[in-house]
Amino acid sequence: MIIHLIRHTAVDAPGICYGHYDVPLADTFAAEATLLKTKLLSALSTGFQVFSSPAARCLALAAEFGTPITPDERLREMNFGAWENRLWTELPRLETEPWMADYVTLAPPQGETFGGVQDRAVAFLAELAAASTAKEEPVLVFSHGGTIRALVSYCLEIPLRNAFQLRIDYASVTTLEHQHGRWNLLGLNR
Repeated sequence: MIIHLIRHTAVDAPGICYGHYDVPLADTFAAEATLLKTKLLSALSTGFQVFSSPAARCLALAAEFGTPITPDERLREMNFGAWENRLWTELPRLETEPWMADYVTLAPPQGETFGGVQDRAVAFLAELAAASTAKEEPVLVFSHGGTIRALVSYCLEIPLRNAFQLRIDYASVTTLEHQHGRWNLLGLNR
């Protein structure tokens, strides 16, 4: 089974803390979507399945591929709780500093931990792998930078605290293969 993890295109939310919050897409959406289709469609000469985070920024990009989309809550970005849609510079340092030191196990107020993001995303991936067959169509998964980092960290057994050492650009493709009960990384941040 081949899974292409695709990060949404650039957003117009300078300095804003957002995860679950729907932020507007940048003016570069059309150009980024066209380039992404060029990257992917050459590898997808046959049919494919599409899953997406329910975030508007992911659904908009998934819709560009003209096939039915299955939204899945487990593919969402981290929930920043009370910090959502606020400027990072305005957040209380007494809350952000401990979180930045240990975002894997600490959550923003009313939010979730990065470990929680990984748990739900891995449950999605395990469900896909369990349902796959040898002739399975490739899968496109439209998601977020944090979620993709969490999945790659899991698949490669990288400590989650090191996930942000993986560069995941807007409108990039990271490709995983599930074969013989193992995950292989075929491409990162293309």
